[in-house]
Amino acid sequence: MPFERQLGRGARVARRALRLRCPRCGETPLFSGWFAMRRQCHLCGLVFERAQGYFVGAIYVNYGVTTVIAVGGYFVLWSAASLSTAAQFAIWVPSLLVFPLWFFRYSRSLWLALEYFVNPEP
Repeated sequence: MPFERQLGRGARVARRALRLRCPRCGETPLFSGWFAMRRQCHLCGLVFERAQGYFVGAIYVNYGVTTVIAVGGYFVLWSAASLSTAAQFAIWVPSLLVFPLWFFRYSRSLWLALEYFVNPEP
């Protein structure tokens, strides 16, 4: 039973992360603007940035997802459409400049959710 409970808790925390909400209560939005993250949850009081440099891990998440999309997408287009490397660059470079900016909020939210799942009460 404890494993099923942890699995359910993990799914709940992941859903909240994908909705960009507090991982503890799921009510407060994490961001007040596109890049401006709130300091803490107004409802449950969970502090989002627990230490200076806390979100360095989110940078790795963002970089990892971007790299997987770039490398995977390159090989998919190369094998399916036989596009040249120059044509691929014309497609991927603009995409890979915009995607990390869009994914920034999600990488922070997923990092916070992962850390909250592992260490729920700091």
